[in-house]
Amino acid sequence: MDLLKESLLDAPIIEKDGYHYFVHPISDGVPMLRPELLREIVIKIIRKAELEDVDKIVTPAAMGIHLSTAVSLMTDIPLVVVRKRQYGLEGEVALSQVTGYSENEMYVNDVYEGDRVLVLDDVLSTGGTLAALTGALEDIGADIRDIVCVIKKADGENKLDEAGYHAKTLINVRVEDGEVVIVDEHGDD
Repeated sequence: MDLLKESLLDAPIIEKDGYHYFVHPISDGVPMLRPELLREIVIKIIRKAELEDVDKIVTPAAMGIHLSTAVSLMTDIPLVVVRKRQYGLEGEVALSQVTGYSENEMYVNDVYEGDRVLVLDDVLSTGGTLAALTGALEDIGADIRDIVCVIKKADGENKLDEAGYHAKTLINVRVEDGEVVIVDEHGDD
């Protein structure tokens, strides 16, 4: 059994404001992230993602950073982190991030018209973060070459699909009766 699948089946489930989600090293940093799990995931991302002619990897803070850093190191593609802090730098673009359990402002720096980007994130749940991010990247004039998320929580609405984008995923899961259930162990292409 691969490490990602095994770790998800062992993940505890918590409830926050009526929203059930799993606690996992990739999505939460808890429990600790073992190097062999990160390595397995990064290799799968590199194999699944469309990397040809990509200028930049773009990831929302905070849980996409470790994944995107590792992919950047393996591919030599520069990394842009979309932050929750406004810096006021020239060209900074704001976006509103709405997830199943929070709402925040985020800020994109160092992405310009014509940049060819790979968007990477840890979990696709409601799609709120990625829908807002793809909208901001469109406004900038960036060319979104691919979107890859490690885990897709395959229940409920997905605002990314509604925004006209599709994310590739490594594994799709659902939370049922307090447990993670694997819906598709190979994810979406």
